Amino acid sequence: MDINFYKSLGINLDLALEAKEVVQGETGQEIPGARVDSEKYDHAEVNIVNITNEHAAAIMGKPIGAYITIEAPVIRENNKEAHKQVTEILSKQLGKLFDLSMKSNVLVVGLGNWNATPDALGPKVIGSSLVTRHLFNYAPQELQEGMRPVSALSPGVLGITGIETAEIIKGVVDRVQPELVIAIDSLAASNINRVVTTIQIADTGVNPGSGVNNQRTGINKETLGCPVVAIGVPTVVNATFICKEAVESYAKKTGSMAQPGQDDPRIRQTLEEIVKPFGGNLTVTPKEVDSLIDSTAQIIAGGISMSLHPGINPDEYAYYMH
Repeated sequence: MDINFYKSLGINLDLALEAKEVVQGETGQEIPGARVDSEKYDHAEVNIVNITNEHAAAIMGKPIGAYITIEAPVIRENNKEAHKQVTEILSKQLGKLFDLSMKSNVLVVGLGNWNATPDALGPKVIGSSLVTRHLFNYAPQELQEGMRPVSALSPGVLGITGIETAEIIKGVVDRVQPELVIAIDSLAASNINRVVTTIQIADTGVNPGSGVNNQRTGINKETLGCPVVAIGVPTVVNATFICKEAVESYAKKTGSMAQPGQDDPRIRQTLEEIVKPFGGNLTVTPKEVDSLIDSTAQIIAGGISMSLHPGINPDEYAYYMH
């Protein structure tokens, strides 16, 4: 199945790494203009996809930029030490995407609907983030070296506010004048093993709702006027991908596919028939998504805080959260 097939069903591949895997699966060759570097850690693997030209961007359906993917299945486990390492990795990788002075003003935005658990990651991250802009304005004596002025916003979604999310953020950006916006959003994966085990960081901004085929105005440098770093975690997988794996597996085991791995038109037709009643919009999430979102939000909030406030020991965060 190629990217165009998924696009015909209104399905986006949110993870750049998955888009690259799909394209390479068709040709078996490297994509000119798309370079991948890898780093391995005890509890995670980091893959950095750099899209460097318009040709690669068009093939993969992603803007030119850097996409850092942290794959850490341990996120699903109750392992605080491992979560701590993932938090430190996130902080390190996030720091690669910005070069700011300690006086730079940063706005952290949690995208999503706090009333829908799989979409509540952004708001939950905001609830655990270390914000300090008010201290710089009203209580500078409480500050330590190595802290930046950071503000946070959870703007909700169009269905709740009646206002485009990008419009709300733009209004705050015009008022606060940040040098950087960090936006957190829920994504959709094509591989169920990547649901709440993978974190993508990108310097290209984000399109709210893209993971559930609900395109909205982009939140990026072009729309806001300042750099935007996006942090996303797949919290759902489109049912089309699950159906695809099931149909292909059955076809291979029964010998009904002439060449295993080949794009068989019968599979394409079967998928279209299965997802047609839902218009391609049926998504699946784990039943324990509540606890997974909570733990993942803590990891992301910690990674952002460590990156933006390098002078603060994580043990001291609680003091500034009150």
